[in-house]
Amino acid sequence: MILHIRSILFLAVFSVISLLYSPAGMAQKSVYPYKVAQDRMLWHDNVDKEQQKLLQLGGNHSDTLIRLSKDETVNLQITDALIRQVDDLQEGIEFDSTLNTNNKKKYLRALEFLLQGFRQAYEQRLIQPAMAPALMVSFQKAMQLDKGGQSIEPVITSGSYEIGRILVECFLYPSENIGVRPSRLYLTRRYCEMHPDLILNYLRAHPGLPFEDSLIVIAGHHNIRQLYDFAAASNELGAHIRNNKDSLVHTVALMANSRSGQLYFPFLDNLVKGRVTTDEIDKVKGDDLSYYRLLVRTRQEYAARILPPERDTPLEMNALTEMLAKKGKEVFVREINALHTVDNPAIRFKVLDPLTPAELYYLIVLSEDEIYTSSYLGVYERIFQRMPNPYGDSLIMQVHGDYFRKFIKMAAAYNKLDHFLGTMDKQNAGTIMKSFIIHLEKANEEEAVDVADSYSSIFDKNPALARFILDEVKANYDKNVAADNKKGIIIYNLLQTLFESADTATKTDLSAKLGIPPVYTVDYKSLVDDSGRVIQQVFFYGDQDKDGQNSFLNFMALFHTKPGTKPEWKIVENPQWVTISSLRGKPMLIFANKPLFGEDDPDAKAQSALSNYLFDHQMKPTIVIHRGHSYHVKYTIEQMPATARIVVLGSCGGYNNLSEVLKINEDAHIISSKQVGTKTVNEPILQAINNTLLAGKDIEWLPMWKELSARFQNDPAAKEKFDDYIPPYKNLGAIFIKAYRKAMDDE
Repeated sequence: MILHIRSILFLAVFSVISLLYSPAGMAQKSVYPYKVAQDRMLWHDNVDKEQQKLLQLGGNHSDTLIRLSKDETVNLQITDALIRQVDDLQEGIEFDSTLNTNNKKKYLRALEFLLQGFRQAYEQRLIQPAMAPALMVSFQKAMQLDKGGQSIEPVITSGSYEIGRILVECFLYPSENIGVRPSRLYLTRRYCEMHPDLILNYLRAHPGLPFEDSLIVIAGHHNIRQLYDFAAASNELGAHIRNNKDSLVHTVALMANSRSGQLYFPFLDNLVKGRVTTDEIDKVKGDDLSYYRLLVRTRQEYAARILPPERDTPLEMNALTEMLAKKGKEVFVREINALHTVDNPAIRFKVLDPLTPAELYYLIVLSEDEIYTSSYLGVYERIFQRMPNPYGDSLIMQVHGDYFRKFIKMAAAYNKLDHFLGTMDKQNAGTIMKSFIIHLEKANEEEAVDVADSYSSIFDKNPALARFILDEVKANYDKNVAADNKKGIIIYNLLQTLFESADTATKTDLSAKLGIPPVYTVDYKSLVDDSGRVIQQVFFYGDQDKDGQNSFLNFMALFHTKPGTKPEWKIVENPQWVTISSLRGKPMLIFANKPLFGEDDPDAKAQSALSNYLFDHQMKPTIVIHRGHSYHVKYTIEQMPATARIVVLGSCGGYNNLSEVLKINEDAHIISSKQVGTKTVNEPILQAINNTLLAGKDIEWLPMWKELSARFQNDPAAKEKFDDYIPPYKNLGAIFIKAYRKAMDDE
C-alpha cells in the first residue's frame, strides 16, 4: 500500500511538472522568465527548438510530455531530464558570473548538441529512451570538468557507450576539451568490443590504432574463419595478424599462409593446444585413407571432451565435421554408390576394406543426404562384421554417443533398428532408446528432427517400440512442463502430436493442432498462376555415367504420343531445354532442362537460361522436381523458386535438404526418397500428380499414396523401391521443422 501511495504521489508530482513546463512555457520561448542577453538569444532558441523536436517525436505537436516509451513514468522522467533540467541549466549558464559570453555560448551550443544527439540516437535506435536522466547527469559532470580546464575522459569511461558517444560531440567547439581525443579512442574500442564481427574491417580502414593487437585477438577468437581470411591478405593488417603473439591468432595465421591451410583447419583446437603438429598432419594429408582416419580419431576425441567431466567445446568443430563428411563422401560413399549395379559385394565395397567400425559409423551418419539404400546396408553390415564383440551399445560408446540419434534414425529408415537393438541386452536397448528421446530441449533442431523423422518407420515396422517412444515423449513433455522449459514444452508437444498422427485412423488434424497449412492436401487453386496454368520446372544433370541422360529419356517417354492415340502433350525443344504443354484437361506447362555433359557445366548453363526465361516471362513454377544424384540436390535447391509448393527431391531428404527447402517456401510439400530416384516409381508418382492436376482437382496425398501402393503390391522389387519414397504427410521431419519454427517465432 505504501509503495502504491508513493507511486501515485510520484506521478502526481511529475504531472505538475509537465503542466508547469508545457511547450508554450518552455520550448521556443517568446518571453523568458529571466532576462537573456540579446547576443545569446539565438543560442537559447536553438536549445528550445531541439526540445520542441523531442516533444513532437510522439506525433502530437501540442504534447506536454516527451513520449518515447509505453511507460508513462519513464516518459515523465525523460521530460524532466530534457525539459526541466535543461531549462534550469540554460538559466544557470545565463547567470553564471564565472563564464564570459563566449563560454556561455559554448555551453548553450553543447546543450543543443546534447539534445540533437539524443534525438538522432533514439531515431536510429542507438539509445534507450530511459537513459535520458543518466545522460543529463553525465553532461553536467562533464561540463563542470570542462569549465575547470579538466579532461572529460573520466565521465566518458565511467558511463555507457551510448551516452559517451553523444557527450563527446558536445565539447568540440569552439575549443576542444583535452579529453575528446582519448575519449574517442576509448569509444572506438568499446564499439569494436561490442561488435567483434566488424573489428577486422574497421582495422583495415583505420590502421595504426594503439590497441590494434588486442582487438585482433578479440576478433580472432570471435570469428576464426574471418581471421583466417584476413590473415592471408598481403596488406598491413594481414602482416599485423601474422605478427600477433596470441597462440590462436598465430596458429590461424600460419595456416592461412600455407598451401595446406584448409587441410590443417579441422585440427585447429589440437594444433593450438599442442596435441598435434602440422608435421603430423603433413605425413597423412596426401593419403585419403590416412587423412580420413585422422579426422575420425580427432572427432572421437572431441566428442569425448564435450561430455563430463571435461565439458569442453573444441574450436572449429564444425570445420572438422564438414571435412570429415566431405572426405567420407568423396573417397568412399560416391564410389560404392557409383557401383550400385555391381552384384559382387567384394568388388563394390572393396574401398571400405581398410575401415574400422568407427570409421564406417561416421560414413553413415555424415552421408545421409547421399548414401543409397544398398550402400547403407553394405556399410552397416560391415560395421558389425568387424567388431570383435558386435554389440550396438559398444559401438555407441566407442564414438561417445556422437550422432547417435542420426544413427538410430537411419537404422529405422533402412529397417535395421530391430537388428541394432537386438545386438544388445534388453536393458541396454531400453536405455539407448530412452536416451534417443530425452534432453531434446538441450539439443539442436536437427536432432529433434531426427527423432521426428524416425517415427514413421518405427510405427510401420515395430508398433511396440513406437508405443514405448510415444510414452517416453509424453513423460518428457510432463517433465518440461514441471520445469517450465518453454523450448522443451514446444518440442515434446509437437512430437506427441506428430506421433499420434502417424496412425492415420485417428484422423489427426495437424493443421488445426499445430497451426500450420494443410499437410494431407494441396489446393489446386494454390498451384495455378494468374492465367490458370500449373507450371512445373524439372532439373536434370548430365553425368559421365549417363544416369542423368537416361533419366531424362525416361521422363520424356511419359509425354510421347502412343501409337493409335491422340496426342495429349505438345513438346517443343531448343538446345538447352524442352517445353511440354498439355493438350487436354486444364492448362499445364512443364519445363525441363536437358542433361548436357561436358566442359564448363553446360547443364548448369541450361538451368540458368531456363530460370531466366521463366523469370522474364513471369512464369512462376509451383511444382519443382529434382532428377539426379543426391550430390546434385543442393544445386537444385539453390535455384528453387520461392513459389514452389510441391517439391519432389527424388533423392534423400536429409535434414539439411528439408531445412533449406522450407527456408525457400515454408509451406512446401516435400516428397523425398531414401534411394536414388528410379523410373519404376518416379513415373507413376508424376503421372498421378499430373492426372489429378489436369482434372483440376486438389492433390490428396492419402488416397493417392494408397492407390500407388496397391499398384506396386504384386511387384516385390518395385514395392521395395516405392517404400523408399516418403509422401509429404509421412515426412514428419519436414512437418516438425515447419511447426517448430512457427511455435518458436510465436514465443
